[in-house]
Amino acid sequence: MDRILNTTRRVFHEAVELNADVYHLHDPELIPIGVKLKKLGKRVVFDAHEDLPKQILGKAYLNPLSKLVLSRLLALYERQTCKKFDGIVCATPSIRNKFKTMNGSSVDINNYPILGELSKAGERKADKNPNICFVGGMSKIRGVVEVIRAFDLVSSNARLQLAGEVPGFVATEIGKKVKHNVEAVGYLDRVAVADLMANSVAGIVTFLPSPNHLESQPNKMFEYMSAGLPVIGSDFPLWRDILEGNKCGICVDPSSPEAIAKAIDYVVTHPEEAEQMGKNGQRAVEQVYNWSVEEKKLLEFYQSLLN
Repeated sequence: MDRILNTTRRVFHEAVELNADVYHLHDPELIPIGVKLKKLGKRVVFDAHEDLPKQILGKAYLNPLSKLVLSRLLALYERQTCKKFDGIVCATPSIRNKFKTMNGSSVDINNYPILGELSKAGERKADKNPNICFVGGMSKIRGVVEVIRAFDLVSSNARLQLAGEVPGFVATEIGKKVKHNVEAVGYLDRVAVADLMANSVAGIVTFLPSPNHLESQPNKMFEYMSAGLPVIGSDFPLWRDILEGNKCGICVDPSSPEAIAKAIDYVVTHPEEAEQMGKNGQRAVEQVYNWSVEEKKLLEFYQSLLN
């Protein structure tokens, strides 16, 4: 409540004092601030990281009726407010397509990796251990429980390294395991993440199929690709187009530890094919899925607002 009420009030006062040429707001609770700034004659951009109404539908702590009602109210609120803004920056093409119906000045700026930031392919060890890395938020909806359970089913000597803040339920799940082949390495900075990826044979990102995930583009997928790692990802149509379309990964049922374990064993036991998948993914990032492409789009978008 403090964030929604007091923090937004402070943000508004700071924004007015700044007297900026463009205001770019990233959080849904700042939409009312954007509306106030528009009334003052300011240029305002809203940044839609997620499809918020769909995201609400995936909240496990809400009952089905609450999710439906809240999702529809948020969709109506978005439509009434976001049409007033000077532009909408969207994290994916699917979110852009939604906002285009309410604001013609909507553009997708994809969260692609910076070229070279995580690539340490030249430093890879030829005899590296068959580590599979899972980097980022560990929540049940992101499939971390199924991934941990998959490592009791692998027939290879693959190990899982979990990088990020470790919730209690993850520690409990690791404690239940029969095989001791999962390690939680904790929070890592970007340099340490690059080292982790350089000493892994694959990266895994197996979100469960909530409405907000089906057309999402998790940055971890592209970061694994940029590091030259084959990706084990969820079998969603969009993800399949990216991973299998570029021959840089394997798509699996994210709710099946058995399917995840099978993909892990395949990558570990087919090192030459896995290496080629990694090279294919790196090439795709260099050509398409990189920040230098998106940066130009963002700067052109700002220029169009200022003109």
